[in-house]
Amino acid sequence: MTEILLALVAGTIVGLLFSIIKLPLPAPPVLSGIAGIFGIYLGGTAYHWIVERFFS
Repeated sequence: MTEILLALVAGTIVGLLFSIIKLPLPAPPVLSGIAGIFGIYLGGTAYHWIVERFFS
């Protein structure tokens, strides 16, 4: 839970700084960004499952 809160605080600070400096936010469009993060999580989980199942 601490990691989630720290990530949220860091993201908020970065968003504020970018807005103050008048730069575009360093984030992908909402839906594709969420899909990409979900895909990264699925890939990491699949890797660990494959290694445990076939190479242990």
